[in-house]
Amino acid sequence: MHDLVIRGGTILDGTGAARFVADVAVDGGLITAVGQISAAGREEIDATGKLIAPGFVDIHTHYDGQATWDKEMAPSSWHGVTTVVMGNCGVGFAPARKEKHEWLIGLMEGVEDIPGTALAEGMKWDWESFPDYLDALERLPRTVDIGTHVPHGALRAYVMGERGADNEEPTAEDIAEMGRLVEEGVRAGALGVSTSRTVLHKSIDGELVPGTTATEPELLALGRAMARAGHGVFELTSDLLPEWDEFGWMHRLSSETGQPIVFTMLQSPIKQMHWKDQMSAMRSANDNGANIFAAIGLRGIGVIMNWRGTVHPFMRKPSWQAIKDLGWDAQKAKLSDPAFKAQLLAEENLPPPSPDMAPFFMLVTAAWAMQFPLTDDFSYEPTREESVFGFASAAAKDSAEFAYDQLMSDDGNGMIYLPILNYMDGNLEFTKELLEAEDTLASLSDGGAHCGTICDAAAPTFLLSYWARDRKAGTIPLELAVKRQCYDTARLYGLNDRGVLKPGFLADINVIDFDRLKLQKPWLAFDLPAGGKRLLQKATGYVATIKSGVVTFRDGHMTGALPGTVIRGPQSVMMAEAAE
Repeated sequence: MHDLVIRGGTILDGTGAARFVADVAVDGGLITAVGQISAAGREEIDATGKLIAPGFVDIHTHYDGQATWDKEMAPSSWHGVTTVVMGNCGVGFAPARKEKHEWLIGLMEGVEDIPGTALAEGMKWDWESFPDYLDALERLPRTVDIGTHVPHGALRAYVMGERGADNEEPTAEDIAEMGRLVEEGVRAGALGVSTSRTVLHKSIDGELVPGTTATEPELLALGRAMARAGHGVFELTSDLLPEWDEFGWMHRLSSETGQPIVFTMLQSPIKQMHWKDQMSAMRSANDNGANIFAAIGLRGIGVIMNWRGTVHPFMRKPSWQAIKDLGWDAQKAKLSDPAFKAQLLAEENLPPPSPDMAPFFMLVTAAWAMQFPLTDDFSYEPTREESVFGFASAAAKDSAEFAYDQLMSDDGNGMIYLPILNYMDGNLEFTKELLEAEDTLASLSDGGAHCGTICDAAAPTFLLSYWARDRKAGTIPLELAVKRQCYDTARLYGLNDRGVLKPGFLADINVIDFDRLKLQKPWLAFDLPAGGKRLLQKATGYVATIKSGVVTFRDGHMTGALPGTVIRGPQSVMMAEAAE
């Protein structure tokens, strides 16, 4: 008798191979058979007419704080994710000196829009070193496995203090110590190291992430330290400024060490490098011995605007500024007053809080043709006619007034979607080309982050439902969609024990009713510690999600089982078998 048998489902094994109908047997947390299984299971799931796919591996998240107190790991766990990799973009909470706790919270709040009050209340800070942090994470069971990078920002603050926080040039001794700590962290189980190289990433006080302007000797030292430990991925987000020669140092580091480097590849109105030039530079480096991958988003990356969210089109109006600190009931009463509405709409916007934020606030407050009402049946590839400008023009209405009314819909909970990145052409056609490429990675979900602005942790569901089924302008094969979020992401980080439905692999499995797979409308919840807010999005169609052979979710509801643990370094099928 098997621990679990899933019967009669259509197998998508994660490798991209053609689908087939079969049963799956699970014993001791591992897949033990795929085929026609006659033996019974202590537990059985009827998957007739359903898909059976590996658990999804999400490699770009920011659960660094949440993972210390939250067992559910939502919203990623709601979307078939069984493994997350966090500590991206150079921000995290280890190593951490006690006097830097508040500063690290402010850094994460500013960069990733995670409420600082929630982090301050939720984290126990029962660690200092990076190995201590891994030990602390291990003390809490959860629905998913978690792995993490050593973050450059925390490293600099730990080694250099205020000099590091201020992005001053490190001494040779500083660089050597940062390298030592990277090696220590990776040997303890970190999956790599991360850094931020964009001026858009700032602390709550407006400071750049430590390491933003780091020069090549410092970056190479971090990568070499990772390589000395024998494994790891170097992850970065960058503005790709020509003077920084990003592809030059990435080429040199990757060629020297053999370790993979992942950079965030974006179609951006403010990047000096066009996305095609980014891909060309990466491919040229790879043709000459490098091992660089482009991390790509699956839909337009931007903000969801709401009166109670982090941003909305009227946030720089004097009338809003006068009520922004009131409770929601008082705000709603004012916003519902026709006189207040008329007064606000007649006002000019106040200047942005800093000059470098001017382009962003221009888009937020005036780019009506790029803003789209977010409704129940919303398409994440909307046309100009479906924009605030389009709807307002059709109704012979002012765009600003239309936007105001949209935000007031649903009892003041209306939302507007503003895709700032990856939507310059007004479509996602370029993303299709990238999804079909072998040197890209489905990424950038930002699970756990951008709580008041972005809700992209639903990326795996979107990949399957939209890109493999619903997109009218052209889809990708379902087999490829699954491979992109399973085999490809797992192999990059050396997680060779998962992402595939074959005997000997971890029993991380999704049973999916593909016909019912659908994203629901996002909503704003206030369920973080200290009442912190976050945008959440659920889906229908997940019959069961299984982690290490244990059902963690049934029909979208958490079962209470908590088989997830901390991933320490690369994993193999042999290691998984030995552990059992």
